[in-house]
This record gives sequence, structure tokens and C-alpha cells, in this order.
Amino acid sequence: MLAVFAVLLLVAVVLPQLWVRHTIGRHQAERPDLDGTGGELARHLLNRFDLDDVKVEITDKGDHYDPGAKVVRLLEKHYNGRSLSAVAIAAHEVAHAIQDARGERMLAVRQRLAKFAMATDKFAGVFFIAAPILAGLARTPVAFLALVGLGIAFLAVRVVVDLVTLPVETDASFKKALPILESGGYLGPADMPAVRSVLRAAAFTYLAGALISLVNLARWVRLLR
Repeated sequence: MLAVFAVLLLVAVVLPQLWVRHTIGRHQAERPDLDGTGGELARHLLNRFDLDDVKVEITDKGDHYDPGAKVVRLLEKHYNGRSLSAVAIAAHEVAHAIQDARGERMLAVRQRLAKFAMATDKFAGVFFIAAPILAGLARTPVAFLALVGLGIAFLAVRVVVDLVTLPVETDASFKKALPILESGGYLGPADMPAVRSVLRAAAFTYLAGALISLVNLARWVRLLR
């Protein structure tokens, strides 16, 4: 029974990642008929929304918007690519820049929590390496519970960040990027179903991380029972 549960957990964590990669890869084919590359579209949209100060750069660390540096960063295949995936992802990342420029609360909350989580993640890394030793030293129930509580607290920060990230991502995809692409006439009606799929995948990129965080948190909570 335990083995079945472990397999189900593995599937729940891995499947979202595979789905995201498959969906984006499915629409990665070059389309010479499109008006420009992902990088060119990102620059155009930023200018259109008076975000001339936001830069567009190539990265090898995943597509993202950096609110601190005011930069939209795209993978080379999306920056220079002329595909539906490149167009959709460029619009999605520009949507984050729009959220930032408008001072939208959820993005601001997410950024503050993310900075805090970066610190707690470092402590968590040290803590989980030392956990077996600390557990051996925790000879009293109170000390053991305190140890488990500390582990839960570290993990809870990451869970909160991942959960707050999900509505920020769905807003970027479906309340901003999709209407921008539809109303601006950047793509024909026949391409919109594929673009919706890519935007859905972009919105749920962090879902796997959220599931992993929740699984780890549940594992520690079980120790308190």
C-alpha cells in the first residue's frame, strides 16, 4: 500500500512537469509566417504599454521576468524563435512586467515572500542535512517536536510562495497575455487554441514545485501525529 502511495505521489509531481514540457514543445515549430520572433514581440509589447525601461534579454535559466532588474528574460529558442510557443511565452513574461508596473498586490506579495523564502531555503538546506544528527540528539519528546516544527516552518514558507505564485501566473496568462494577443490581432483565430494551451502550461509551470513542497510538508506533519 505504501509503495502504491509513493508511486501516486511520484506521478502527481512528475506529470505536471512532463505536461508543461510536452505542451510547449508541441508548438515550438518555426512559423515563418509570423510577424516576428518572441524577443521582437516582447520588445514591441513593452513599448506599447509604455514600459520602455524594461529590457529584453536571452537567458539559459528559464523564461522569466525579473522585477528587480526590470528585465524580461527568454530562452534563446523563444527569444529568437518564430513559433507559437515563443509568441505565447513572450506575451506571458511581458504580462508580469505589466503586473509590476501597475503595482498589482499579488505580485508584490509574491516578491516579498520569495525574498524571504530564499533565506529560509538556505537554512532549510542546512537543516535537512543535519536533521538525522539532530534527531539523534533530541532525546526528549519536546526537543523532537521542536525539531519537526522547525522543519515544517521552513517548508511552509516555500509552500506559501508556490501557492501565491499560481494566481499570479494564471492572471499573467489569461487576464493579460491572452486578451493582448487576441485583441491586438497578432495571431489568426486558428492559432489561438494552441496559444491558449501554451499559456496554460506557462501558468502552471510552478505547479510541480507546489506539489513537491506540499508532499514534503505532509511528510513532516505526519511526524507530529
